Amino acid sequence: MSVFRGPDRIRRVACLGTGLIGGGFIALFLSRGLDVFVWDPAPDAKDRLNQLLTTAWPTLERLGARAEDRGTLSWAKTAAEAVAAADFVQESAPDRLELKRSLYDEIEPLVPADAVIASSTSGITIADLQAGRTQSPRVVIGHPFNPPYLIPLVEIAGAPYTSGEALAAADAFYQSVGKVVIRMDHEIPGFIANHLQAALEREAMHLVAEGHATPQQVDAAVVHGLAPRWTAIGPCMVRNMGNLAGIRPYFERFHLGSEPLLSHLQPAEFTPELIQAMEEGCRAMASGRDNAALAAARDRMVIETLLAQRRAGLSTHGI
Repeated sequence: MSVFRGPDRIRRVACLGTGLIGGGFIALFLSRGLDVFVWDPAPDAKDRLNQLLTTAWPTLERLGARAEDRGTLSWAKTAAEAVAAADFVQESAPDRLELKRSLYDEIEPLVPADAVIASSTSGITIADLQAGRTQSPRVVIGHPFNPPYLIPLVEIAGAPYTSGEALAAADAFYQSVGKVVIRMDHEIPGFIANHLQAALEREAMHLVAEGHATPQQVDAAVVHGLAPRWTAIGPCMVRNMGNLAGIRPYFERFHLGSEPLLSHLQPAEFTPELIQAMEEGCRAMASGRDNAALAAARDRMVIETLLAQRRAGLSTHGI
């Protein structure tokens, strides 16, 4: 049995910060029937959170939330008061290292010993957060994508000294509230999704800056080209399905074609270790299905995405 509380023992969640990320987490937790204790020192925090909840709740109801099951919302006067009886702590303070360090110095000794503390930081690592301080094994990264009440992803990571049981407890809790969890083997600044997003955004800026595309064309290329396919499969499986023999031929042909000219980012070195990792990962995602079965599954998802875009009235004009 874990020394940290699992989902069946989590009823009260302390949320520190009510910005877009913190408020989004609060909306999600309330929709799952959890009682949320909130602290935010900003003078407009209550008004800001009320507005966010008003916006988020209809979306959550479409996803199955019911008003009669909604958890309670309580405001704490101090961070210490918010965390004192918490079963889980979600910290979403601004991404300023000294501010977060000061906050953790205050709350860490007061949080119940078997409760996990998760930070929604976008780029600060646990190792940086606790450098020169007590290295608490129960502080983990719990990095979502905005808005957290709608986008399923959350990335979990920790420093080398972070408890595996704390990571497992956070993983189980997030899954219990409907999150899709990426549990990283080790933390890096920016984690995984932000690295991918930043690469695409930077390439978009290059295309506009060099006069090759307008912002409208860039966004249309993503929304109507990449996004429908990426809803079903990611870039690794796109490459894998582009070859009957799997992904290995891609590495063999890369330098023969025009691909090196297509990006301002330098490709990774194609080491045997990288190729093996890509092959093994794609094989695991394929789960024994051949390309025909994978393509059929992809197409079903893409069709649903295109129909959803059509129902939402997504414009295809004026690109």
